[in-house]
Amino acid sequence: MCGIIGVLGDHEVAPILVEALKRLEYRGYDSAGIATINEGRMDRRRAVGKLANLSDLLVHHPLPGKSGIGHTRWATHGAPSVGNAHPHRAGAVAVVHNGIIENYRELRRELTETGAVFQTETDTETVAVMTERYMNEGAGPVEAAFRALDRLQGAFALAFLFDGEDDLIVAARKGSPLAVGHGNGEMYVGSDAIALAPLTDRITYLEEGDRAVVTRAGVEIRDAAGQLANREMRTVQIDAARLDKGGHKHFMAKEIAEQPHVIAEAIRHYLPTGSDAVALPGDLDFARVRRLTMVACGTAFYACLTAKYWFEQLARLPVEVDIASEFRYREPPVPEGSVALFVSQSGETADTLAALRYCRDRAERVVSVVNVPESSIARESDLALPIHAGVEIGVASTKAFTCQLAVLLMLALKAAADRGTLDPDQLADHAAALRGLPGALNAALDQNGAIRSAAQRLSEARDVLFLGRGLMYPLALEGALKLKEISYIHAEAYASGELKHGPIALIDKQMPVVVMAPRDGLFDKSVSNMQEVMARKGKVLLVSDGDGIATAGDGIWSSIAMPHVHPSLAPIVYAIPAQLLAYHTAVAKGTDVDQPRNLAKSVTVE
Repeated sequence: MCGIIGVLGDHEVAPILVEALKRLEYRGYDSAGIATINEGRMDRRRAVGKLANLSDLLVHHPLPGKSGIGHTRWATHGAPSVGNAHPHRAGAVAVVHNGIIENYRELRRELTETGAVFQTETDTETVAVMTERYMNEGAGPVEAAFRALDRLQGAFALAFLFDGEDDLIVAARKGSPLAVGHGNGEMYVGSDAIALAPLTDRITYLEEGDRAVVTRAGVEIRDAAGQLANREMRTVQIDAARLDKGGHKHFMAKEIAEQPHVIAEAIRHYLPTGSDAVALPGDLDFARVRRLTMVACGTAFYACLTAKYWFEQLARLPVEVDIASEFRYREPPVPEGSVALFVSQSGETADTLAALRYCRDRAERVVSVVNVPESSIARESDLALPIHAGVEIGVASTKAFTCQLAVLLMLALKAAADRGTLDPDQLADHAAALRGLPGALNAALDQNGAIRSAAQRLSEARDVLFLGRGLMYPLALEGALKLKEISYIHAEAYASGELKHGPIALIDKQMPVVVMAPRDGLFDKSVSNMQEVMARKGKVLLVSDGDGIATAGDGIWSSIAMPHVHPSLAPIVYAIPAQLLAYHTAVAKGTDVDQPRNLAKSVTVE
C-alpha cells in the first residue's frame, strides 16, 4: 500500500527522498510528502496526486536538510488531500505510516478530551498527537514513540522524525513490512529493498513487533517483548537498472515483454539441464500428502485456480483453493496430512499472511510461492519457492502471474512424480514442453499488432464477457480482471458451460465476448458456446491456435492466433493475449496503465 522512506545522510536529503519515493510510487500515488530536519528545525512539503506534483512544489519551495522521512499514500482513512497527506505532524513529531490503526477513534476521543486538536481525517495523525502528548509529559523522543506504539492496535509500519533531532529516526512494524538499510555513516528506512536499492544493498528486515532506533552510527532493535534483538543483516541484490521502463512506454509493456526471459530463468532453476525431474530447494515429498490447500488473493488466486487443474489431473491430489480474506475468517479445518500453499507476488499481502499464520500450526507443511524471497510470507514458510520474475512495478500483475503459473506447474509435476501418477515418458514429455515454453511465449508476443487492432475495437465497449473451459476458465477470470483493472471497462468471466445458466441474458449486438479456446479436447464444446453467442448477435473475439480458428467457422467478429502448445502450457501462453488486450485497450482509452485508479501494488492492509 503506502510507501515509506527515511534517510539519515551526509547530503541534502530531499532529492534522495523523492528518488526513493519514485521507486515506491507503485505502492500508492494519491498524495506524497516529505519532512526534513535543517539546523535543528523540522519542515515538510506535501502535494496531492502523482509524485511529480511534489517534485514541482520542491522546486519552488525547497526543503533543506540531511535527515528526513517521506511517504507516498494510498488512501484508507480520509480522501486524498494536502491535509491528509503524510508526513503528519503534531508539535515536534512527524510520522509516516503504512497500515491501519484500528483503535484510532478510541484514542482520538481520549486525546480530544485532554485538549488535543486534530487537523485531519486520518488514523495516522492520532499516532503523532499521542507521541506529542507523551513528550509534553516529559518523555524523550524514543520513549514517547514507544509508549505511543504500546497503545496502537491494527497493522502498521511507522517512521518517526523529531524536531531538534537530526540523528534519529524511530521505526516500527506490526503486520506491514519495513526494512533498515545500512550505509557508510548513513542509515536508511524503507518499505522494501526496492526503495533502498541505489543507496545500499545491506538490509535488515524488521520482524513482527520490532521497534528500531536508527542513528547514523547504526540501529538498535527491540522485539515485541522489549528485548534487544539481533536481526540478521543481509546483502540483497536488486538491479537498479531493472527499475526503469527500458525504452517501453509503460512498465506494464516492459514486464509483458520480459516474460519469455524470466520464465526461462524459473524453468532453469527448477528443471536442471539434462534432467526431467523437478528439483526443489527443500525437501517436500508429495507421496505422503493427502490434501493440498492453496490460498491467495487477486491474480495469484487465479494462478491457484489454474494449478488446481494441474495437481488434480496430473498428480491426482485433492486440492482446495480459497481467497485469503475468506479463508482466514472461515477458520476451516485443516485435515491431517495437508500441505498449505500460499501464493503472493509481494510476499506481504496482509490477508494471505494472516491465512498462513492460521495454518502454521495446523498443516503438515507450509509452502509459499513468492517473488520476494526476503518477504514475510517467505520467511514464515517451511519452504519458499521463488518465481524469479524480478521486480514488477506495474500494478496489474503480468510476468509475476505467468512465473507463478510456471512454478506451480513444475510443482504439480513434482507431485505427479512423487505419487507415481505419470510415467517417465510422460514426465519427459512435460519437461520438453516446458523447455520450449519461452519460444511459445515469443510467438505469442509476435501477435502484438493483431491484438492491438482487436483492442481498439474492444475499447468502445462498456461491458465485456470472457469465456473459457477447463484450464482456460481461470485464465478467462484473469483476462476480465486485467481489463477491469486498467481500462475501467466492466468485464466478467464465466466457465463457458455456465453461459446458458444466466449470463446469456446479457448477450446482444453491443456485447463483445472474448473466448479463450485452444483446439484441445474441450474445443468442440467451446464452439457450441460461441454459436450460442453469435445466434444472439454477440461479437465473438476468439483466441485460439490456427487449427482452432479454422475450425470455428464463419461469423467470428475477430480472432487472435496463438501457437499450438502442449495442453498443460496453454494457460501460460494465452496469458499474453489476455494481458495485451487489456494493455492496448487501456492505452486506447487513455487511462493510467501502470497506476490505475484506486489500486495499489502491495496490499498490506485488510
